[in-house]
Amino acid sequence: MAKSFLHSGVGARIAGVGAIAVTLMLGITFLTLGSAQAQKKPPEKKVEAPTSTPQSAWVKLCDKGNLTVKDKDGKEEKKELNICMTHHERIDANSGMLILSAALHHTKLDGKDSHHFRVMVPLGMLLPAGMRATVFPKDVWEKVTKNEKLSEPEEKKVKALKLVYTHCHQVGCVAELEATPEVLTSLKSNAGLRIFTLNLSGAPIGFDVPMVGFQQAMDGAAVDTKKYAEARKQLMQQIAQRQQELAAEIKKQQEDLQKMQPNVVPEKAPAAKAPAPAAKK
Repeated sequence: MAKSFLHSGVGARIAGVGAIAVTLMLGITFLTLGSAQAQKKPPEKKVEAPTSTPQSAWVKLCDKGNLTVKDKDGKEEKKELNICMTHHERIDANSGMLILSAALHHTKLDGKDSHHFRVMVPLGMLLPAGMRATVFPKDVWEKVTKNEKLSEPEEKKVKALKLVYTHCHQVGCVAELEATPEVLTSLKSNAGLRIFTLNLSGAPIGFDVPMVGFQQAMDGAAVDTKKYAEARKQLMQQIAQRQQELAAEIKKQQEDLQKMQPNVVPEKAPAAKAPAPAAKK
């Protein structure tokens, strides 16, 4: 069940809406710029959200459909499948490239619930090493985000989760774990996650995921998928426009620099002298 819904029509629709890493809520857009290993970039213009009512960077999307399965006699039958995805996604506002995507997938089939927590990171990771997520309560999370040292009692409050990479595609690589009731409680009651993985050279990379609003989004009503997709489309158009503006700015700077350079005419090289005639014997 962990993977079957991804290949069903309903699963494909949900995955399609959240495939590009965008931190977006219905009518609200959040852009988290940069990452632990990001290089310095030119000053950025603010990308305006479609509307502004800041709530949370988590959003819940749901869909339903039919899933074809085989019964114990091998006969195919269709069953109703309900899927919800509560997710938090981030992109780079200049390039539109993935920084991080984290999502809780909830599927319901024959009255049975299944939860899986999935994290998608950029390509170029050391897959056999897997992924680790550390969960922090609010007071500890505040110190972690400020890079302050934790005391021994604070370290005991921290919980670790182990995720296994399942697949990669053109956007990034996905790792997951089954979200047991204990894991769900941990995700709901804590303030933040720090994701650890290794790149191909073996260097550790960290990604922070704030959990503010996660429980409210998961337990609340789903947003309209079509409106969400339209808002995401608008955001991507804004990013594309920003890329064009940056390209135009760079081109203008280059042209201005060329105008400032004096017109220097290179000196002609002195003519080569003809070789002296050989001495007569």
